[in-house]
Amino acid sequence: MSLREKQLHTPKTELSVTPQFALRPTAKWVKTAIIAGLASTSAFTLQAQEAQVGDETEADVEVIDVVGTRRTIQDQISIKRESTTVVDGLSASDIGDLPALSIGEALESITGAASHRENGGATEITIRGLGPFLSATHINGREATNGSGDRSVNFSQFPSELVKKVAIYKTQDASMIEGGVAGVIALETVQPLDYGKQRFQAELKGNYNPDQTNVDNSLENDLGYRGTVSYVDQFEFDNGSALGISIGAQRQDITQPEAEYRSSSPTGSSLWACLNDPTNTNEGFFRSSAGDCEDQVNGSSNQGYDTTIDPATGEAASGDSPYAWTGSSRSYRQNETSDERDAFFLAAQYQPNESWDINIDGQYSKRVQRESRHDLIFLQKRAIPGLTGPTLVTNSVGGILHWEGQDRIETSGEQFSREEIYKGIGINVEHYATDLLTLNFDVAYSNTEREEFQISNRARTADRIPFSWDMGDNIPHFSISDFDVTDISNFTDSLRTRLDHENTRENEVVSAKFDFQYMLSSDVFTSIEGGLRASELTFVQYGGSQGNGSRTEYTLDTSNTAALDVLEACQIDFPESDFLSTVSDGDIITNVGADGSINSSGTGSSWATYDNICFSQAVAASNGGEFAYPELEYENAGTIDVTEKTYAAYLMANYDTEMWGKFIRGNFGVRIVDTEVTSIGFRSSFEVVTDELNAVSLVPGDELERIVGGGGYTEVLPSVNFVMDYSDDILLRAGIYRGMSRVDPKNLGYSRTFQTDDELAPTSLADLLVGVNGSGNPNTQPLMSWNYDAAIEWYPNEDSIFAFGVYFKRFTGGFQQRTEIETFEIEGDSYDLPITNSVTTDDASNLFGIETSIAYRWDSGIGVKIGYNYADTDYEFEDSNYGDTYITDVDGNTSQLTAGIVPPGSVPGFSEHVFSAQVYYQVGDLDTAVIYKYRSDYFQPYTSNGTRLRFVDDVGVWEARASYKFNDHVRLKVSAINLFSAPKSQDYYVKGNLGEVNDYGPRLFAGVTVKY
Repeated sequence: MSLREKQLHTPKTELSVTPQFALRPTAKWVKTAIIAGLASTSAFTLQAQEAQVGDETEADVEVIDVVGTRRTIQDQISIKRESTTVVDGLSASDIGDLPALSIGEALESITGAASHRENGGATEITIRGLGPFLSATHINGREATNGSGDRSVNFSQFPSELVKKVAIYKTQDASMIEGGVAGVIALETVQPLDYGKQRFQAELKGNYNPDQTNVDNSLENDLGYRGTVSYVDQFEFDNGSALGISIGAQRQDITQPEAEYRSSSPTGSSLWACLNDPTNTNEGFFRSSAGDCEDQVNGSSNQGYDTTIDPATGEAASGDSPYAWTGSSRSYRQNETSDERDAFFLAAQYQPNESWDINIDGQYSKRVQRESRHDLIFLQKRAIPGLTGPTLVTNSVGGILHWEGQDRIETSGEQFSREEIYKGIGINVEHYATDLLTLNFDVAYSNTEREEFQISNRARTADRIPFSWDMGDNIPHFSISDFDVTDISNFTDSLRTRLDHENTRENEVVSAKFDFQYMLSSDVFTSIEGGLRASELTFVQYGGSQGNGSRTEYTLDTSNTAALDVLEACQIDFPESDFLSTVSDGDIITNVGADGSINSSGTGSSWATYDNICFSQAVAASNGGEFAYPELEYENAGTIDVTEKTYAAYLMANYDTEMWGKFIRGNFGVRIVDTEVTSIGFRSSFEVVTDELNAVSLVPGDELERIVGGGGYTEVLPSVNFVMDYSDDILLRAGIYRGMSRVDPKNLGYSRTFQTDDELAPTSLADLLVGVNGSGNPNTQPLMSWNYDAAIEWYPNEDSIFAFGVYFKRFTGGFQQRTEIETFEIEGDSYDLPITNSVTTDDASNLFGIETSIAYRWDSGIGVKIGYNYADTDYEFEDSNYGDTYITDVDGNTSQLTAGIVPPGSVPGFSEHVFSAQVYYQVGDLDTAVIYKYRSDYFQPYTSNGTRLRFVDDVGVWEARASYKFNDHVRLKVSAINLFSAPKSQDYYVKGNLGEVNDYGPRLFAGVTVKY
């Protein structure tokens, strides 16, 4: 049975409502479901039809066709009111009417939802302050794949114009696919017979980005466009059968302008906490000789602040020494960008008779993102005695505010491209076997492929240049001693190019499920639902010479080619005017002469740049090398190949009755889920060799051998949902469910190598093998949670809602290094060996939150909609470099390894405050709206290593849209996002240590929609 019919419910009170979905011809076979207490907006259609029959005796009836923003908000109110779960949604009365430029922007307008911004637009969605890895996304009731290696979905991949409905289920029932501790995001495309009308629609939007007009973009024009075409029709045949088809296509070709300030990333080898102690001249900023601040003059290198526990004191080895955060570089990045997408949606619905309903739907999306990047990089780890330390100024967390020293300066460049292809298809067959029994069969396939290519170039100064910088309001500003960064002849040293083929991934889900619903003639229980589901997820990330990819590297052969010849042949004018002007306090670079005067040449916000492909080709040619991206290979030590098989069964009872003089409805049930994981990896082969003294050793071979690991778990997920119609316009709601979120597929890999003890001349393998090194844990257990919701909702009229809810989540899980025993088979014998790996802990954490939704409309045509979510949690995520770290041995004894200097992060993606507000004005054919979205700061794990802390600062973004309906067929639309150019700012390791600022500028769209 379709999702809408599964939620079918007739309100006990008379409401003036707007029809939502047309009933199917086979509706009479499920009319008994109308009293089942399963909420659906289809009930509004039925109620409106009955009201119309009752009013036929009245001669004059005014029919008001509500459209536009008002209709959208009415639909949101209806979806929330009629559901048996806690759900907020957004539906379009017509294809292409979803009021957002992307699915991400649409979801952001739902109470409690917030997005992570990339390239200026909404991408991953968090629900109630819980990161995207704790959510699940379904398209037409099926799992969706992605190319990121995690379980979140990049919603910018899907065109909002071809989606009919989006919803966020904040509580769940047993019939829903497992996987969302935070909630489930559901997308629905149109079912053509349910749609019930013929429609052809074409829309063309032009895209204008003010910041793009300042860029001489080699990849795109200043103006972009987005064109969408869709067609829906129905056909009835003489034998009583009916066929509906829906086809939609979109072509997008736009730019995504972005200017950046960047610091070194918190990968562990680029950003250090260097000691800032004037009494310590062996290391840090006050070292006695010039050198990198993380290295000791006499002693270890790459150390910085040592958090290792000193057994003598039980504290960090560096004790209470002051420190400051410094990366290997600070830089500016200018981007030329291109974003092209082709999308195609298809649906066919066939009803051969009143007993069968067959739906086939498919989606295809191909997105190609390209960037030509130009960087000016200041190396700055080097501490100069008598200069860097004494002049250093920091804030309370060690973030640098003023720095002085001498180091090299680079003009670098990158040419980046990412291609991502999504394909999904599903077949759903619904059979009304009897008046009481409905059967549903569904099979589906989803696949995402992602591939990335990158050229990285470098040209640097031969000498170390004196410079300093001061932190401005948003970004640093540099002063350079008598050096012109716009003169390309100053960068003739160490020309290098790298060609990387990386992050090639394929994610695939194949699934099948069978569901039934049996209607009961009980005064309390209206129906029983149950079902079985099987799915197989596969994730493959191809390895290469760099682990997750392969690299070809060339350094300029100066015996064949002069560096200056390459630079001058490939030089281009700096591509952007007013670079970073909206976040800078003036010129980002000041060239100070020897006499203290300011040189006009080299002062400003630009530097010497070159064509990246020309540069890379020239450097490769100087070596006689081939300018080509290297190949990846499946049989590689860096390959991750994970297969996750899931089997689930559920049983659920629906009730709808009267109790305590009130009408109540809801459901309760249980879902049982069994998951098996198989992970394939590769390692160098070896041979067991015994010498003349009977000493055993492992000799590496020339080939790779396949290794297999695995794991699994079985979980029981009960759920209860309760709704009471307390009065005609007040509703009480509650829900309890146990949820689960699985670990990301990329973390389920299996890489293993043996540790050996060769010093004692072992005479057996048991003596030789002492442990295992490796990464990835295919036996990582899911994060489990108990979730409790309660809400009171007041619906004064169809345009208004005042809802207040509280929720509590207690979830078990966290990630910690633990030593466990794994069994390995070598030459026919089994060996139990210890390995230290990341595991899911049994730590329990709590999250409490409140959320409120308000919508109201005045007779003047002005309306408001407000959503607010507050959450608080005691969950702690420790940074693996500078946080408290622990290890648990095979006996379960836990010991602390490091005493951290940074406070822990919270749940990834957690924001304490999420707020959205919308004011709209709709009179006649004019429809306007202004939207504000705010999200407080949150922890976002650094991409290349999910154990490093990165904080995204709080931000508020303004959007606006307006439309004017000329007639029944033509409508003019304009919309804008990020109206006031709110940047995205990020801190590394600790709040207050600025890591990156991204300036996107506003994005403007205007177009015409034609429909017949």
